[in-house]
Amino acid sequence: MSFVDANTHVRGESLYLDDLPVVTGTLYACVYSSPVAHGRIRSLDYTEALDTPGVVRVITAADITGENQIGGIVPDEPLLAAETVDFWGMPIALVIAETDEIARAAVHKIKADIDPLPVITDPREAYAQGHLIVPSRTFRLGEAEVAFADCDFVIDGRADSGGQEHLYLETHGAYAIPLENGHIKLYSSTQGPTAVQRTVARVLGVPMHQIEVDVTRLGGGFGGKEDQANGWAALVALATLLLRRPVKYILHRMEDLRMSGKRHPYSSDFRIGLTKDLKIKAYQVTFYQNAGASADLSPAVMERTLFHANNTYFIPNLTATAYSCRTNLPSNTAFRGFGGPQAMFVIESAIAKAAEVLGVPASDIQRVNLLQEGDEFHYGQRAEGCEALHCWTDAVARFNLAQLRQEADEFNACNSLYKKGLAIMPICFGISFTKKWMNQAGALVHIYTDGSVGVSTGAVEMGQGVNMKMMQVAAQCLSVSLERIKLETTNTTRVANTSPSAASATSDLNGKALQLACHALTERLVAVARIRLGVREEQSVRLQNEQVWVADQPTELTWSQLIWEAYQQRVSLTEQAHYATPAIHFDLVTEKGHPFAYHVYGTAIIGVTLDCLRGTYVFDYVNVSHDFGKSMNTLVDRGQAEGAIVQGIGWMTLEDLQYNTAGKLLSNALSTYKIPDIYAVPKEIDVHFLDTPGSDYAIMRSKAVGEPPLMYGIGAYFALRNAIRAYAPNTELPFSAPLTPEKVLLALYPEFARTLAPQPAGKTTA
Repeated sequence: MSFVDANTHVRGESLYLDDLPVVTGTLYACVYSSPVAHGRIRSLDYTEALDTPGVVRVITAADITGENQIGGIVPDEPLLAAETVDFWGMPIALVIAETDEIARAAVHKIKADIDPLPVITDPREAYAQGHLIVPSRTFRLGEAEVAFADCDFVIDGRADSGGQEHLYLETHGAYAIPLENGHIKLYSSTQGPTAVQRTVARVLGVPMHQIEVDVTRLGGGFGGKEDQANGWAALVALATLLLRRPVKYILHRMEDLRMSGKRHPYSSDFRIGLTKDLKIKAYQVTFYQNAGASADLSPAVMERTLFHANNTYFIPNLTATAYSCRTNLPSNTAFRGFGGPQAMFVIESAIAKAAEVLGVPASDIQRVNLLQEGDEFHYGQRAEGCEALHCWTDAVARFNLAQLRQEADEFNACNSLYKKGLAIMPICFGISFTKKWMNQAGALVHIYTDGSVGVSTGAVEMGQGVNMKMMQVAAQCLSVSLERIKLETTNTTRVANTSPSAASATSDLNGKALQLACHALTERLVAVARIRLGVREEQSVRLQNEQVWVADQPTELTWSQLIWEAYQQRVSLTEQAHYATPAIHFDLVTEKGHPFAYHVYGTAIIGVTLDCLRGTYVFDYVNVSHDFGKSMNTLVDRGQAEGAIVQGIGWMTLEDLQYNTAGKLLSNALSTYKIPDIYAVPKEIDVHFLDTPGSDYAIMRSKAVGEPPLMYGIGAYFALRNAIRAYAPNTELPFSAPLTPEKVLLALYPEFARTLAPQPAGKTTA
């Protein structure tokens, strides 16, 4: 069995939030949101909405029983706007009605009088006006400013990467049900049940134990439900507290697009210095992060951007500075890669520009600067178990880079309206939450008297296969069949104080906790078996394939018999365990430490064919040598890698997130926001599982796979850029992603692009 949910998924039987049976008396909620991006609320008139038949109540900030605050890292985000609105779509009021249709119709009857205030959508403008979420941070290694003087070549530039909509299949939503004594059971589409529990308790003004959060699975998350699920859960829980009736709210897709945060857009300046032998001697980068209207997770995303400023290269003199800039957009949030992809795009842009200036392939610069064992990162950690060169050399040889280049060159020489482009994308990605205290997890295991096993962890299944991996851990540690294991829902009452399923650390943290619990149970059971069988102390006893073995020989004592014996002997068949990642630490004063348990490495070779008449393109192949360690489930890991690659390509080439200057989302539907479909994915994705030893900190030495492969998609941008330059070598092509067909066409025909440029007043273009 490669994926425990596969059977119910294909049969349409898997339960998501909106599939849960509705409790009698359930009410439905709908948000009235701000129609402007920034303004001061003068008045709010919801009389007509309240008078609508079937409307039970309209809730505003004045009705909040606790704190009107859902900000986690920085307390700067009200649940409901009270005095000012800070982005287009900010919740102002909540309509509660007998049906979903009535609630949604009543929302349109609310009227708000809002005095407009200046709107900022650009992070550089926000920085210039001093609108920062948190103070800037700088990471350093060596002395970049000094080292530039000794460089043979110094190149400056700018790189801009756009936002990205998560577009999970299941939109945001929550369902609150009142229990006895003021307690509330809350079903939430969240990656972080404890974060929801904590936030809801804060908003309601009640202890956390009064809020039970339960999650069966998510229809996708990608980081978008790590923090932003909190507000929707708090709204329905507040309504339930006030009305003592169940309340449900599932956002429509258009609502979700309008009101939810995205991947952070970045605008960045770089300066790179190289020696004659193409060694990067100095690198300086400044990141302007578009945080949106409030902090959300932006400070943490910014931090990881700084951590990954060098990608997979050793740069002896590096200075990276980042600003988290407050704008009037929905608060941007976690997205697969969590700031790392934005940083890697900039360093790869710097290398690409240097290569173009020097007239050499970018791969020549990439290859000679790859990290080696023991190299120091700019945050103080040393590269241990470094597989950067291993991945590179394997990819070059396995996929025959020289032949791929020759084929591209020959094709380009013979074709005038079609051009091929090729790029190499090496990666290095750190695994751990960068806040030390978040690197902990718990697990609870029950063995029932018939030998079946119930497992609870803090891991949330959202399509990444973590349930399957947890079942594998339990089955292997207890040496029983997978059929004996049941994964319970993720529930704050069974496993408390959990970290969100994020940072690619979910399997490692929860799997290690589960291992500890299963090992403790196994030790107890082995002791029972010794007594039952009369085994001498010097003889080994172990469980293997649901049988007790003594001195490498099977006995007649089966798993089921052993469990019943343990129960009769009043031995506990329940175990709770806690795991905290050792060795990691980071000093925020010196900006140095050992923040990651380990790193994941890999190299991709990406090829594209460009139609130079239309500006359209097809990715021919993505060939990858990836450091999975000792993969515990190759089918799950391959699926994660392939999905991440396509998502990364979408971010770099198709998904053009657009707001107008008034802060209104323009790409507000799937007709105006393009994601990769079956026709846009590469013709071939070949992911090779490189033979590497893994890491002791990875569960069963199987390295994390959720986020790292997304960065291979960055290589698609540079392959496409190389194809453009094969047709128009002198075109001015800024480092601006996504590189959509429209941008490609304008780059291919710069003379046409100039006719579209705004002209000075009084002048026309023929």
